[in-house]
Amino acid sequence: GVILLALISVRMSLLMSRANNGFYTALQELNAPAFWLNIGIWALILVGFVARALVNYYVKNLLTLDWRVWLTEHLMKQWLNKQNYYRSHFAKTSMDNPDQRIQEDIGSFISTSLSLSVGLLDACVSLFEFTILLWTLSGTLALFGIEIPRAMVVLAYVYVLTATIVAIWLGRPLINLNFLNEKLSANFRYALIRLREYGESVAFYGGERVEQANLSTRFKAVIANYWAIIFRSIKFDGFNIFISQLAGVFPLIIQAPRVFSKEIKLGDMMQSYSAFREVEGALSFFRQSYDSFANYRAVMIRLTGFLQVIDEAETLPRITPKHQGSTLNLQHFCVTRPDASPLTTELSLSLKTGDALLIQGPSGAGKTTLLRSFAGLWPYATGELILPEGDVLFLPQKPYLPLGTLKEALFYPRAAAEIDLLPVLEHVQLAYLAPRLDEEDDWSRVLSLGEQQRLAIARALLTRPAAVFLDEASSAMDEGLEFALYQMLRRELPEAILVSVGHRSSLVQFHNHQLNLAGAGHWSLVK
Repeated sequence: GVILLALISVRMSLLMSRANNGFYTALQELNAPAFWLNIGIWALILVGFVARALVNYYVKNLLTLDWRVWLTEHLMKQWLNKQNYYRSHFAKTSMDNPDQRIQEDIGSFISTSLSLSVGLLDACVSLFEFTILLWTLSGTLALFGIEIPRAMVVLAYVYVLTATIVAIWLGRPLINLNFLNEKLSANFRYALIRLREYGESVAFYGGERVEQANLSTRFKAVIANYWAIIFRSIKFDGFNIFISQLAGVFPLIIQAPRVFSKEIKLGDMMQSYSAFREVEGALSFFRQSYDSFANYRAVMIRLTGFLQVIDEAETLPRITPKHQGSTLNLQHFCVTRPDASPLTTELSLSLKTGDALLIQGPSGAGKTTLLRSFAGLWPYATGELILPEGDVLFLPQKPYLPLGTLKEALFYPRAAAEIDLLPVLEHVQLAYLAPRLDEEDDWSRVLSLGEQQRLAIARALLTRPAAVFLDEASSAMDEGLEFALYQMLRRELPEAILVSVGHRSSLVQFHNHQLNLAGAGHWSLVK
């Protein structure tokens, strides 16, 4: 539809050019009936021109929205598939601000793709149609003793191609400057988001001066790059304006002698003028759109970089656990750092229904990394992992609470169900939140870390998983509360396999197995 409307637009421009010829010639010949007839024809063409423009606006926006919905959902699916949003951190290719690439760059890519492709089609068809028209209206021109046949066509092509070469030379630096503008602006925005996210920590440290200096540095980089764009655009736009204005009189200068010698009529001159402008406009498409191409290339670099990182994340190795039986088994399990230095080597163990394993060791020994490997998040792990059939729940030290109601946060990642949640909240000592279950808020800011950890433990009571992995999931609680919650977990989920990472010795009494990681691949298992 968009292509058809672009072709209709060129045809209407050609018809309007012929109508213009008719009433200019009628004016020269003082032929009033012919003048008004051509005005009537011109008016009919104008109605069609306006109707086409409105339909074209609707169809182009329909295509843009459909395309954007499809592409955004497609990239979001790839981004979330196989935990690529997390595993991309381990990709060799670095990537900044994936949120901007999904939210902003997709829109820029689609709108620019459409405008440039339709503009190119329009330019090619216009060039073909109006070159033929200009050819019929052109005559011979003597220049420096050399006669140039069909001079209007030849000069139009020479004029525009020369201008385009100069414009590309002037505008080439804009490609890199526009790419830097996107990157630096996104980095500045990301720093502002981080300040909002960690506002309390910054306030406790009194780090306002450091944050001010960091934000100022990033903002100054944005402004410096913008000034570079301004100075380069002054040269580029100034040249384009000069060339465009000169093109307004150039065809009149060429055709005026033929009018004075009565070789052609005024209508022919005006039609050749409009045809020249159409040919000049078509040939100038790349020159006039060079800044758009520069922006387009910057967006393409960012989106292809985004896809490259996703591809790299998907090709990273991962442990694929088997779900069978009611036991948790590890065989020859090895975990390393990205530099291949060992954290855990040849780890083998077996946990049956109701068993509990406590993983302890010094900081940096790989306790949390081992749990990441169980979840398939850590790519630098090998071995065989068998998990029990049924749900498996991982509770990190800092729980994730989605935007929405407290009830939705409580059931995450499942859909909220209409059940009585008061007993569950009482089990985790959050009964005072029961009246607020249907309130929408940013609960990660409303609740303390200790309350968030208790809410996460409540998820285990609702899910009733076959295995629960707790990565210091009670670290923000006092020992008395931690004792009560572990006691409650063992009572309410007696058949679940429990795997905990923690430093406190008070956790030992709730676990009948203990894995001590010593680092450098060394470990010991106590039953």
